[in-house]
Amino acid sequence: MISFPGNGATYRGYLSAASPAPGVVVVQEWWGLTDHERDLCDRFAAEGFTALAPDLYKGVQAKSPDEAGKMLMALNIAETEKILRGALAALLDDPACASETAGVVGFCMGGQLALFAAATSPELVSACVDFYGVHPNAQPPLENLRAPLLGIFAEVDKYLTPKVVDDFDRRLTALGRAHEFHTYPGTQHGFFNDTTDHHHPEASRDAWRRTLEFLRRNVE
Repeated sequence: MISFPGNGATYRGYLSAASPAPGVVVVQEWWGLTDHERDLCDRFAAEGFTALAPDLYKGVQAKSPDEAGKMLMALNIAETEKILRGALAALLDDPACASETAGVVGFCMGGQLALFAAATSPELVSACVDFYGVHPNAQPPLENLRAPLLGIFAEVDKYLTPKVVDDFDRRLTALGRAHEFHTYPGTQHGFFNDTTDHHHPEASRDAWRRTLEFLRRNVE
């Protein structure tokens, strides 16, 4: 765990380094900064990245879906923007980071917030990976997005229906923003998290491969 400044305060996050290596910020699901996010940072480090997962809930973890939903809705988006910008700046300043810009990767709530970070800190982000991102209060200014976007979606998702994904695709296309979307058959929302009942190993392996290839192409 490391500390970093942001919004006039000090925040914490989990750093896993492959020094020196391109930087990636990993944005948590609605549960909080859990062992799953730490494991993801370690997996990124094993693949040649330096990864930082900021703790958006400041040490608190949800114990049930109901509690997680309440914490998601209570999240201060303005402060979260500052935390994410602080995490990006801290990562890029870290001696273990070799890139001038960073990738951002997020899941569920974190997927939407990763896109939010890419659009609100475009000068710091060169690649964004959005795993089935959703947060009703975080509306990324897509017109400011510079980084290419990789969107990973589930076939069965009550939050991100095929129509929602299609509308998102059309909006990005109309704005001229580089993006590629992949929807995995037979999967549900949250399928990448191997600590849940919705985990889909085959789809997760392919999504992980696509994520690594995408980041290696774009983060520099």
